[in-house]
Amino acid sequence: MASKPIGAITMHRQLVLVTALVTALHALNAQADNTPAGHTYTPPDAFTVSQTGPQLRLTAPEGDASIVMVELAAAKDAKDAVAQAWAQAQPDFKRSLRIATPRPARNGWVDQQVFEYETSPNEKLVLQAIARRASTGAGWVVLLLQASEATLEKRSSPIGKFFSSLRPQGYERESFAGRTPKPLTPEVVEKLKAFVADGMKQLDVPGVGLSFISEGKLVWAGGLGVRQLGKPAPVDADTLFMAASNTKAMTTALMARAVDAGKLSWDQPANQAYPGFRLAEPEVSNSVRVKHLVCACTGMPRQDLEWLFADGKAPAKITFDQLSVMKPTSQFGEVFQYSNLMVSAGGYIAAHALKPNQEVGAAYDSAMQELLFRPLGMTRTTFDYKQAQSGNHASPHGDALDGSTRQAAMDLNYTIIPGRPAGAVWTSPRDFSRWVLMELGKGKTPEGQPLISEANWAARYAPQVMVGEDISYGLGLFVDKQYGITVASHGGDMLGYHSNMIWLPESGMGVTILTNSDAGVLLRGPLQRKLLELVFDGRPEADERLQVAIANRKAEAAKTRELLTLPVPAEAINKLAARYHSPQLGHIKVSRKAGKVEFQFDHWRSEVALRKNEDGTQSYITISPGISGIEFVRDDKAGKPTLILRDAQHEYRFEQARKS
Repeated sequence: MASKPIGAITMHRQLVLVTALVTALHALNAQADNTPAGHTYTPPDAFTVSQTGPQLRLTAPEGDASIVMVELAAAKDAKDAVAQAWAQAQPDFKRSLRIATPRPARNGWVDQQVFEYETSPNEKLVLQAIARRASTGAGWVVLLLQASEATLEKRSSPIGKFFSSLRPQGYERESFAGRTPKPLTPEVVEKLKAFVADGMKQLDVPGVGLSFISEGKLVWAGGLGVRQLGKPAPVDADTLFMAASNTKAMTTALMARAVDAGKLSWDQPANQAYPGFRLAEPEVSNSVRVKHLVCACTGMPRQDLEWLFADGKAPAKITFDQLSVMKPTSQFGEVFQYSNLMVSAGGYIAAHALKPNQEVGAAYDSAMQELLFRPLGMTRTTFDYKQAQSGNHASPHGDALDGSTRQAAMDLNYTIIPGRPAGAVWTSPRDFSRWVLMELGKGKTPEGQPLISEANWAARYAPQVMVGEDISYGLGLFVDKQYGITVASHGGDMLGYHSNMIWLPESGMGVTILTNSDAGVLLRGPLQRKLLELVFDGRPEADERLQVAIANRKAEAAKTRELLTLPVPAEAINKLAARYHSPQLGHIKVSRKAGKVEFQFDHWRSEVALRKNEDGTQSYITISPGISGIEFVRDDKAGKPTLILRDAQHEYRFEQARKS
């Protein structure tokens, strides 16, 4: 997985025909690119725009998400600016503030703060206010966001593009276009390592694996810290970590090899390539081409709970069973929606095309080794969990409720094995660098031998859907051009493991990072920024970004502890059934031992704490290291004991079950 870490589950543009209405709205929005104060912005695609005095309102096509922008001539501080904005836009607004956290100075804005308001889970609602002051003056801009969770997730890319494109009057974007990057000398590498080491210390991350590439050559690969908390064995260049969704770029490379071999075509219907592929709606199934399986552009939503609660020992074909009941929640080609199961299908379909006489899981494993890892000299990279954990490997870690770092159980990480083309690869810093060298070599091995044709290597970089301002998603790759240069990347997130691979195709430069703690997710973005600052003489922003992220993480953890009740009160325990069942997600067995309440699912478990919501409902929230934040709302209005689990766009009901 990527974008949504398991340990914090608290968790396209393909050219298509669009309606005349949407086209007209885009044309209207394109003209509304200046605020009354002269700030510039790009409206979110498909949102309607209306202006009332100093207020600009942007409304999603679903009608249940809006952003109101209020400009203020003066305010004492961010808190005062937000209070003034609500008074103007919605005088009767009386929500309780949950937490206010700062954001680093960026894009000409200073004194940035985000105010998050309390909502009850049954509202399925997000309420935020974002205050910004221009560095060139005293005026403020406040963005008031009110959105259903479903629409916010679905339209997060156009909303994010709007937020990032809003810049103060006269501000000039930073650009590295035309600059020649400085090489990664030993001195520069040491600065990058020191930056990571300092972040690790503050975040209590046990271990990190790194590699640095300059001028098309590996200049350093190794590790910082230890493989497991409390044990001395150090991380080194050959230590294996789960790389999670970095697997996606590897899977699309396998698909490229199948296209090179004439076994597949990017534009071939997926259900023609593999008749077992189908979605819940036949017309959507028939529209999906092979490349669409890995473009995040089909409207298929992130729907991960089905596989997170499933059996890690299930056969690979379960991916196709899970897909067969899934429906899109946006139009084909409309917005970026990240689907792990679709990518899994893409990998298995490519493997079937290359090895039609094998079971698709075995075909995928052997094809990846024979056609990619072995030719690239990635000798330790594997999908074999037993093999990976039998030697030099990093153990996962997460946050305990008290904020300390603890070793996490591996159980949940096994659930991705049936869908492994989307996120189950294990790799090391040295091996990971060889993958990036192949990408920099336009499909050739680090030694210059052809592996993927340049045409099909390049096809993976072609924009399929907008992710943010000047950022697109290709085929299993993010392509970022916001600084006037190309930065390609992908990240990966599973319980206790967070990673990223980043490369500059035009400059022969790259970096990889592998971490063994959920806190490690905060190192990735700042490391990329630090790299760009050092080699392009960029504005010094990375240090502040990291420091603010660390402070906000601690503040969020403290607020979470404040809102939870532990131990769970006897009254709330007594309202729980002994067993529950969901047709989609399986079973829960409620265990009460030594004053602790534990939810035992079919394939993993977690201790839970109680949360009392503002509407009077109560939730049981997982708190075990790495699994914190999964919320089960008790439905006291149901006819029998019932717990409700939701992701942003789906709801699952666990009802009381008889003892089996």
